[in-house]
Amino acid sequence: MNLPITRVPFVDLLSQHQPLSQEITAAIDQVISRGDFVLGSALEEFETAFAHSCGVNYAVGVASGTDAIALGLKASGIGKGDEVIVPANTFIATIIGILETGATPILVDCDAQTALIDLKVADKVVTNQTKAIVAVHLYGQMVSPSELLDFAQSHNLLIFEDAAQAHLAQREGYLAGTIGIAGAFSFYPSKNLGAFGNGGMLVTNSEAIATGVKTLRNYGAKEKYYHSEIGKNSRLDTIQAAILGVKLPYLSAWNQSRYQLAQLYNQYLQSLPLLQPLQNHCNNGHVYHLYVITCASKRNELQHYLTSQGIQTGIHYPIPCHLQPGYQHLGYGYGDFPVTEALAEKILSLPMYPNLTDSQVQLVGDRLADFINKHGS
Repeated sequence: MNLPITRVPFVDLLSQHQPLSQEITAAIDQVISRGDFVLGSALEEFETAFAHSCGVNYAVGVASGTDAIALGLKASGIGKGDEVIVPANTFIATIIGILETGATPILVDCDAQTALIDLKVADKVVTNQTKAIVAVHLYGQMVSPSELLDFAQSHNLLIFEDAAQAHLAQREGYLAGTIGIAGAFSFYPSKNLGAFGNGGMLVTNSEAIATGVKTLRNYGAKEKYYHSEIGKNSRLDTIQAAILGVKLPYLSAWNQSRYQLAQLYNQYLQSLPLLQPLQNHCNNGHVYHLYVITCASKRNELQHYLTSQGIQTGIHYPIPCHLQPGYQHLGYGYGDFPVTEALAEKILSLPMYPNLTDSQVQLVGDRLADFINKHGS
């Protein structure tokens, strides 16, 4: 069987990294020459730079975005017996982060137009055990800070942000990670700011939480061989921090490129009413980690057609968290979150990355139109 030649990859990291190859190689060589591979100077420098970019006082590098959630919540005082509200429409890592603290995730449905958490639904699940809400800034778009703050204040809850897909996203004058007590970022390679492997960051304005996460990430030790609490080995490698430090100054321009490409996609979709982009309520503060559309019908057929034309796509996410086999103990089942379940059946993520060309977007748009003209209903 001959596979189609890829004409538009879903993500193209090579085109992003090639112009920076000399800078990245030099940064790696500096770490090698110093030999400070764990908790080294490049990590401290990147933590300072990332905190500044996010508009917070502290940033603490950890091994993954999942650990940033788990350790950040734990340092914020969340633990066994607590309930934490979280959207059902998220990547499973958000749920794992909550479970690792010993707390119970309380899932709620999302808004059909944005795919973000529905705070009106969340209002109905608050109990005396509810201590926090994890707001997931999904696909590069932030949850409304004003609505989130009103919700949290009315119920006396902590706000923790999962900003794994929202590097430097903005809304209502807030940067992602600055609304609540702390925020978590991921540096998985395909993120808007990605490492050459796994990595994560906790950002906060609280010195106590920053100190707590620094302790927890390093075996629970504030000083070597003195373990004041149960921690884990979760440190952002110095080489990864050095690579991220090279890439960070380019992040704003990359985000702007994503936004402009999204506007171009929007233009092509205007004539295809059966295909609708998720609504953007952040204006140019949306950083479009993913460009997600909804298909009125025949989503799977459309995806297969695009693949046959050399256009790679994704589905984020095909199986909601509450329907995953490993999480049935949470007590949810099919029908509990109808909006999330409906979206899982009709969403499709189109190629999106800073070096995507206008002609590639046009090709995707043309092929979408071809499919709708032949198979639309």
